[in-house]
Amino acid sequence: MSEAARIVVVEDDAALNELLAEELEGQDWDVRTSRSAEGGFELAAEFRPDLVVTDLQLPQADGMQLLESLLRLPRPPAVLMITAFGTVERAVAALKAGADNFLTKPLDIEHLLIACQRLVEQRRLRAELDEYRDEYRGDAGTRGFHGMLGNSSVMRQMFEQIERIARADGPVLISGPSGAGKERVARALHTESRRADEAFVAVNCAAVPPDLMESEFFGYAAGAFTGADRARKGLFREADGGTLFLDEVGEMPMPLQARLLRALQDGRIRPVGKEREVQVDVRVIAASNRDLAEAVASDAFREDLYYRLEAFEIRVPALVERENDLELLAQDLLLKHARAADRPARRLGDDALACMKDYDWRGNVRELGNVIERAVTFCNGEVVRAGDLPERVRRGASREHGAADTGVPDTLLQGDVLPSLEELRSRYFRYVLERTGGNKRRAAALLGVGRRTLYRWLESLPEPKGKSEDGK
Repeated sequence: MSEAARIVVVEDDAALNELLAEELEGQDWDVRTSRSAEGGFELAAEFRPDLVVTDLQLPQADGMQLLESLLRLPRPPAVLMITAFGTVERAVAALKAGADNFLTKPLDIEHLLIACQRLVEQRRLRAELDEYRDEYRGDAGTRGFHGMLGNSSVMRQMFEQIERIARADGPVLISGPSGAGKERVARALHTESRRADEAFVAVNCAAVPPDLMESEFFGYAAGAFTGADRARKGLFREADGGTLFLDEVGEMPMPLQARLLRALQDGRIRPVGKEREVQVDVRVIAASNRDLAEAVASDAFREDLYYRLEAFEIRVPALVERENDLELLAQDLLLKHARAADRPARRLGDDALACMKDYDWRGNVRELGNVIERAVTFCNGEVVRAGDLPERVRRGASREHGAADTGVPDTLLQGDVLPSLEELRSRYFRYVLERTGGNKRRAAALLGVGRRTLYRWLESLPEPKGKSEDGK
């Protein structure tokens, strides 16, 4: 016999609260009740219910705030919203935010019980699927997650983030360095979401000419401009019902940013040459290797659009941050490229692996894939040796070992005079920025300071000696 379903009822009306509890307990379900969002969340965190039935209108914190809190739980329950007829629009907004269903007052009790039964079954099926995925992935993480391999703590944390955020329906901002796999993350979010059976449309904003962006994104009517012989739907309408992935969103011109914000806020777009707006249902996932917060500060990106996009943010770690994932990834790529090219290579030699571990991989997983493909081509036997790797990888490893001999990078101690502590800090700060390719988020993490402190240091950083005011 299966365990009784666990349900939490959150309703501030005492009579309705009691009625709902009696009806649900009549189905042999284990029911707990609360008359506030705060109490409901505390119950859910402790009781770990399969389902939370909550009124949308509650005193103090409302049902939407409760929903947001519930979705942050390690294993979020299904959520059924109850709303008055006049607040149906808010209930629809709750569905987009991650609720599973809603019913309007006055309640049809039979309909309520059927809806609860269905949501409990769906929640349990989802829990079984999660357990299966965990088992299928295994402790070594060798089977990966939607094509992404990784057993490091940062990758496991990112996989969990994807699963949680996929249940909601708001915009997502994916940040991280070039080549780290931001589009794979976007595709995983789409596949894990309720939109999985609909279109996934990807576009690189940096590759679209600025003068074509508006018509490319929003479409156009026939005759809207010279050469527009027939109408075009545009990317938003192509992705209707599904997901639109905007890679390098930081390259989008300001006027188009304003139109994107409008589309995110009310789901309406206006094709070029048309007077009427068109309603679309699209989840927007944006990605950038630029620091958009810095772009906002320099007026290169709209602040209101940034905050709209970053409601859910996922950071894809650089390869050097991924602890022991390098060997796992390299071996997997080796076998794939060897099979594709019908080459004998089957494993990495210790010398090749040592070189790869000492290299800084500024191009991340994309660069690793290119290096492995080259090594497979030049390898004559089953084992890839250091000599099969590109010279830059071998040279980078040699530099790393050279720096390790002195314990201090050569650039930090220049000349015979020892620098002051302030000067040494400035030199080291520049060195870290150089090694991270100017990535301030990563530099702050390596230095162990917050980004505000980093920006304050930047402002106070003296010009390197030997440079004039014009930088020459």
